[in-house]
Amino acid sequence: MGLQQNIMDALKEAMKAKDQTALTALRAVKSAILLAQTESGAKEELTEDQELKILQKQVKQRKDSAAIYIGQGREDLAAPELAEAEVISQFLPEAMSDEAIEKVVVDTIAKVGAEGMKDMGKVMGIVSQELAGKADGKTISNIVKAKLS
Repeated sequence: MGLQQNIMDALKEAMKAKDQTALTALRAVKSAILLAQTESGAKEELTEDQELKILQKQVKQRKDSAAIYIGQGREDLAAPELAEAEVISQFLPEAMSDEAIEKVVVDTIAKVGAEGMKDMGKVMGIVSQELAGKADGKTISNIVKAKLS
């Protein structure tokens, strides 16, 4: 309930400050959390991992949208998406550095005994589970590919 309460507090502050970008982003996050709660059953509270995954998904959606807008030469539409991603990112834990992710990947490859790209699924599964909420899946994937090839 801590994350939801933090988001509600930030939502109230954004309303008082009349910050439309923060309001839009926080309302979307609140909506996504409520939707996830009703999907799993109203009696259950979301775990911290589930809440973090929702936040990561919201940030990723906005960054992907911004990348599409920039690709189409629409910086005017990309700027609000990036601003919203920034607002949501403040509720995520500090992301791990590439070096720290690389260390976990190398350790996992050694532990599993992975020898090539055919073992990428095994390595990705273990590393993704270990670094859930701490690192982006795309970054993990790129590092695993680099180490296995």
